[in-house]
Amino acid sequence: MWGKVGRYGGYWLTLERMGLFKTGGFIGEFRHSLDDKGRLTMPSAWRPKADSEENYFLALPSVEAGSEAYVRVLSPKRIAQLEEKIEQIPSSDVEGQRMVVELMSMAHQFSCDKQGRINLNEKLVKHAHIKKGTVLVGIMSTFHIYSEELRSAAVAEGPSDPVARAAVFQRFGL
Repeated sequence: MWGKVGRYGGYWLTLERMGLFKTGGFIGEFRHSLDDKGRLTMPSAWRPKADSEENYFLALPSVEAGSEAYVRVLSPKRIAQLEEKIEQIPSSDVEGQRMVVELMSMAHQFSCDKQGRINLNEKLVKHAHIKKGTVLVGIMSTFHIYSEELRSAAVAEGPSDPVARAAVFQRFGL
């Protein structure tokens, strides 16, 4: 749990020791634009070191019924969890296997370059209706990428009902 021993014998906590990169550290909302080559810059606070074992991500299309279109980006921890869940779908479950193929055919695995830029494939850009502006919203060990237009429209609708929000948070112990 503790980090390196300091100059005076004290222990220093490091982000790695605190588990930030193991459990995720994507928090907040950031607006960025695609560059001329279709690359998107990750917020500096979210970037792993370029040569880090944590520098790989999996981008998937949103799949929730009734939700706006966005790209969900999974951290290495969440990728491992997804892999375990997919392995539990029996090969005899034709519908389940077909849905996994459909989902993964749009997926994109990537890492950040030294400037923190990432690339999304054309299928995901089209799915999320991204033209130029994007909004990245951190949700601990995952983050979502929205088109600026869709996110702005959702925010303009106003916040969710406080009573409903409290009930959902309570249901999950938050």
